[in-house]
Amino acid sequence: MKKNKNTLFILIVLSFLFSLSLIVLFKLDSDYFWHIKAGEYMFKNGILKQDVFSWFVSSKYWMSHEWLFEILLYGLKILFGKYHVFIYSFISIFSLLLIFLLYNKKNYLKNIPFTLIWFLMFFLIVVVYIQARPHLFSFLFLAITIYLLYDCYKNEEAKKIYFLPFLTVFWANFHGGSSNLSYLLCLIFIIAGSFNFERGKIKANRLSKKQYFKYFVVMILCIFSICINIHGFKMLLYPYYNMLDKTMLTNIAEWRSTSLNEWYHYIFYFFLLLNILVLLFSKEKIDWLDLVLLIFGAYLGIKSIRFWMYLFIIMSFIIFNYIEERENDKGTFNCIIIISFAMLSFFLYNLRNFSNIEFKIYLDDETINIIKKDNPKRLFNMYDYGGELIYNDINVFIDGRADLYSKYNYKDYLNISLLKKDYVKLIEKYNFDYFLVDKDYPIYYYLKYNDTYSLIYDNKNLAIFKKSSI
Repeated sequence: MKKNKNTLFILIVLSFLFSLSLIVLFKLDSDYFWHIKAGEYMFKNGILKQDVFSWFVSSKYWMSHEWLFEILLYGLKILFGKYHVFIYSFISIFSLLLIFLLYNKKNYLKNIPFTLIWFLMFFLIVVVYIQARPHLFSFLFLAITIYLLYDCYKNEEAKKIYFLPFLTVFWANFHGGSSNLSYLLCLIFIIAGSFNFERGKIKANRLSKKQYFKYFVVMILCIFSICINIHGFKMLLYPYYNMLDKTMLTNIAEWRSTSLNEWYHYIFYFFLLLNILVLLFSKEKIDWLDLVLLIFGAYLGIKSIRFWMYLFIIMSFIIFNYIEERENDKGTFNCIIIISFAMLSFFLYNLRNFSNIEFKIYLDDETINIIKKDNPKRLFNMYDYGGELIYNDINVFIDGRADLYSKYNYKDYLNISLLKKDYVKLIEKYNFDYFLVDKDYPIYYYLKYNDTYSLIYDNKNLAIFKKSSI
């Protein structure tokens, strides 16, 4: 018993060190900049429902489904300065690991080697998502949701599940685009729990009447809870509109489907294969509900790489039920100590990242100064540059809020930047006075060899053109 307590304590320490090691790998992405600027604006002026950052879609309706996260992020910036991104990331990741540990504290101990493999998979998958963005909150909300749903599944008298609608209210305001998972998962539990059979290795157990009642009531309450936000009923439909937008799904990297042509996508396939093999070779019967959830999570991950972490979270509440207890536990405690020391060394070695962080990705100071000085009225900018321009109080043509622009100018932006379809007519339509373009895009060469535009700045990656008549 004492050994188990010591090992559990070491696992908590290991979770802490894993979280530290992950945040030193933190990378800013372009969406951070408009998130923090939106948070600053709302902190000072009130909640945004219309755009204020683009010269083209200014005052158009904006589905600001992450408004509460943005205000919180700005509040952390006030409190912790430039370190706010690390504070947010660490708290989110460590909290997630503690939820897993709370649920699996006995299962973790019965087979430490597999537990360490699971930690490694967590490291490899979640490192892609270490950004100051609201999806880290969604990971926490999803983990708590699965925890509550399985708590009722294992004990029909459990009452914790009634906390889920309250959680959903926060989810709908921190990251509304993912909050539909709360009622969808209730529905999955209801449907999967409607079967009672045993076929080969798969076994289904029908829910009791009490469980049906609880899941159904909580599902309905979650649907109403999602509507408790500044956009009301629109939040329920918002995720489905996004998932049907082929332009966004095709052109935004994080929305693309998992591919065999990208080497780092193989990590996701390996993770899926690991789960399948554990279920197949386990001595335990495969619970039908567990299998349905695995298929659901795998479908989301294959459809879009941004969802693989959802599968990891779901399987963290399932997979250890199929792992056998290891009889000979010799050496595993020492192994945890060694890994913990390695994580600490990794953290200390990369500690310089805390002080070296710069809140810029694509745009250097000279680029910003030139644009601010000339103060263009109709600037054309690349999609990835939009966040940094907003961060520097420069009105944009487009930025990372693709859901806002998709019904106005997103397709036109793609056609202009890639010189497709009627790009000349589109340039004339918008009457741009300045262009801030990436030199890897065809639009750069069109502007460079067109007498209508003058090159006023050129560095290794980008260029600024000015309309000659101005």
